[in-house]
Amino acid sequence: MNIIIESTLKTLRKSQLLLDALSDETLCNTSVSPYYSSIGTHIRHILDFYDCILNERENGSIDLTVRSRNKDVETKCCYAQSYLKVIIEKLEHFSNDIDDVVIVVDDLGLGKIEMKYTYAAALSQANSHAIHHYAIINYILDRLGVKITDEDFGFNPTTPKESLLN
Repeated sequence: MNIIIESTLKTLRKSQLLLDALSDETLCNTSVSPYYSSIGTHIRHILDFYDCILNERENGSIDLTVRSRNKDVETKCCYAQSYLKVIIEKLEHFSNDIDDVVIVVDDLGLGKIEMKYTYAAALSQANSHAIHHYAIINYILDRLGVKITDEDFGFNPTTPKESLLN
């Protein structure tokens, strides 16, 4: 298996550990300022990003603006876990050449544009994107007083370990 796929799976499996530790009430809690977003909205957003990559359009492009935005995933741990399982299974059976070029559609703020990526670049971006959202989730967890067992949850792998202790 390719190292990018392995790294992505390692990152996504942190979502399973998180979901195992949460109640539905905590998953959809929107009481934390300043954005009042829930852990569930971040998990759904992460999984939607991967879903876009793993479900190419008929023309072979990846459209990052076409997301399912399933509210059940945001509010019910069991739905989030099912969605996560589907994404992990698709990644475990990913058969495209990681170095193949694919057209990615996204909106960077000025309307939709098409860009050339490789699958490796798209998956690498998704992995970093997930870690970024884990950091926000970690902030929400802290404000809600919820502890999880993964001590480096939300930290980039390049973060020096001594920084995690402070």
